[in-house]
Amino acid sequence: MTRAFLRPDDVRDLVAEQLGSARRLTALDRLTGGSKKGVYRLRLDDQTSVVLYVWAAGENYWPPSPTVPDDPFTDASGAELFAINHEALTAAGVRIPRLLMLDRDGRYLHFDIALVEDVGELTLEVLLGRDPAAAATVLSALGDALRSMHTTLGPHYGKLATIIRGDASPTRCAEDIIADRALGHLDAVATGDVRLADAHDRIAAHVRHLRSAVTARQTYGLIHGELGPDHVLVTRANEPAMIDIEGLTYFDVEWEHAWLQMRFGDAYPALRPVDLDPHRLELYRYAQVLSLIEGPLRIAATDFPNRQWMLDLAERNIAKALAPL
Repeated sequence: MTRAFLRPDDVRDLVAEQLGSARRLTALDRLTGGSKKGVYRLRLDDQTSVVLYVWAAGENYWPPSPTVPDDPFTDASGAELFAINHEALTAAGVRIPRLLMLDRDGRYLHFDIALVEDVGELTLEVLLGRDPAAAATVLSALGDALRSMHTTLGPHYGKLATIIRGDASPTRCAEDIIADRALGHLDAVATGDVRLADAHDRIAAHVRHLRSAVTARQTYGLIHGELGPDHVLVTRANEPAMIDIEGLTYFDVEWEHAWLQMRFGDAYPALRPVDLDPHRLELYRYAQVLSLIEGPLRIAATDFPNRQWMLDLAERNIAKALAPL
């Protein structure tokens, strides 16, 4: 598809009405890294800046994919999810960029937008490589935030918006959702890679073996869903500020920690996690490996600008998927 991104003239009315007619836009920078929404930094002539989120079809690189019933991680994007999740995280005492304005009526543009506080450009990922001592303080505070989230319990698993609307409660257990999701991802990628095709039945058997070790449980905490050090900005006050919060959901906290272990690596113990079920954690860890083959290969088939990075990510996870066999 032909993608048209925002230009300075597109946001001048927004700046005048929301930030004051005395302030002028000096630069509009489209930030890299986003794949579901557009993220822009608006620089103003008084040396301040704000960040604009844009939920437009042209900003979303992800093609549709097959889903399983009750999967709470499907379609985790949009202004409604952002607004509800922002409120929930604020109530839980989690530092996130302050919401300045939300427009879902097309007042300024032809799609949903939000203006948020610009907390800076430094990510925890960069700080970990640059200054481990300074990062330790941020990691400790992030661990506090995660424990607050993971001990904020919901009535059942699912997106917060779904629960607020009072939609029907899920009928299947969370571990079955993840096992079926993993098998669906396996089916999707096995047709395109001879190694996965050859190992398909053994991988599927491994998923079912991991699932069989998980005992029933119905306790669901608030999780971010894909929190890595690149999804944590470090404020000028050295606070961790979570971003990309649309995937927030009530779910097994092991799903979050399987992701955290992978993304934070040696820094993970500094987060001081809550108690975890090792069998559930192992199933979710392996399911995420299969997800990180299917997702990257799917988006690499589009016009996503960093295609090779996605292909390399899929290749690393193919090796991880085959290793236990």
